[in-house]
Amino acid sequence: MSAYQENFFSRGPSALARLTFFSLVAIAIMIADHRFQALAFVRLGVSVVLTPIEQLLMLPGKLVQRASLHFADQNRLVAENTALKAQVLELSAGHQQAQLIRAERKYFESLGDANKRLGDRGLVAEIIRDARNPFVRKVILDKGSSHGLRPGLAVIDGNGVIGQLTAVGVLTSEVTLSTEKDQSIPVMGLRNGLRAIAVGSGRDGTIDIPFIPVGADIQAGDALVTSGIDGTYPAGLSVATVMNVDRNPAFQFAKVSAKPVAGTDQQRFVKVLTHEELKDYPRPDVKPDDGKPVRERVVPKRREIR
Repeated sequence: MSAYQENFFSRGPSALARLTFFSLVAIAIMIADHRFQALAFVRLGVSVVLTPIEQLLMLPGKLVQRASLHFADQNRLVAENTALKAQVLELSAGHQQAQLIRAERKYFESLGDANKRLGDRGLVAEIIRDARNPFVRKVILDKGSSHGLRPGLAVIDGNGVIGQLTAVGVLTSEVTLSTEKDQSIPVMGLRNGLRAIAVGSGRDGTIDIPFIPVGADIQAGDALVTSGIDGTYPAGLSVATVMNVDRNPAFQFAKVSAKPVAGTDQQRFVKVLTHEELKDYPRPDVKPDDGKPVRERVVPKRREIR
């Protein structure tokens, strides 16, 4: 065995001694840093080196967090959008209903103000449908004889005369429009009081004014109102406005066409006038077979229907 063989374990300070030494050094460094900020530059340098590494290590977690927030926000936005659409639809329906109610209220006010002279002598009815025959100009109301209606009563809207009741059932009634063929209304011109008969043309929704002499004072734009001489339509109700006057010297009468001021295609509700008929008015003498003149029996006045 060689005398110069080195020892397998080198000997040095003991572990306790090294622990004590490094502990004292650490305490001294801490005291120096606390009292004199001796390690400020060291910390600054270490932070410069470690900050990029820290951010690089935190990047996957941030990406995952942002992705989860993105999908969560997207789902939340989709849910909010769906709720807002439903709310918009609900508010839109309510707004449309409110518009309809305001329009109907305004129309009822105009219906009442159209003829203040008539007072409350009328019954408001709703147009439920047109007549089954598409070639006639008639409409069906939701009021009938059970509501006190009878044939012959005048029907108006907020603008003027629509027509006349021609058939009355128990719960419904039929209105023949003023534009129906051969439907006649005694009228007069507001401008000069010219009396005439307005007859439905049965076409184009217009009204003809027949038997007007060529030299009569009538012109386009004249307003025609009911004259009230027939005992059915109260005087002063607006009927039509003259559109065209064709005076041909070759004919005895002028060709006059007018446009009705009222129309069922514009309104939903109408008013049936339940006014009293005219009182005893003169009737023509009727000669019976024996040749003796006999005064026609006067129809007694009917009670007002409310």
